[in-house]
Amino acid sequence: MNTTVKRTLLFAFVALLGVAMSSGCRKKEDTIAIIYVRDVANQLVSGAQVVLYGQSTTNQPANVVLHDTTTSNTSGEAHFNFNDVYQLGQAGVAVLNIEAYLNGAEGLGIIKVEQEVTSTETVFIQ
Repeated sequence: MNTTVKRTLLFAFVALLGVAMSSGCRKKEDTIAIIYVRDVANQLVSGAQVVLYGQSTTNQPANVVLHDTTTSNTSGEAHFNFNDVYQLGQAGVAVLNIEAYLNGAEGLGIIKVEQEVTSTETVFIQ
């Protein structure tokens, strides 16, 4: 083989290898859920206990792994990080029940947690 053909083949191989390596190593973005807690007067509520949990939807209920609790901050936000739950290539993350409590008041809701974005939902406690 002459040197021009060898160089062309070598260049094509290196280019193909570079494309394969760059497309296969994508960094996973954050998968976050934020719950805004509000009272009946539509004011943000700090210090509310917020619980996110999954529920089995099969005929024979199974144990659900997703269950997390936190407290709403001074801005009335409860932050949940699902980076450990979501894996690249997975379609969707979870649909979770929301329960929020403060001084005997309660609020309920549902949130669909999407992959690699910040999903938000508002819960009103009464």
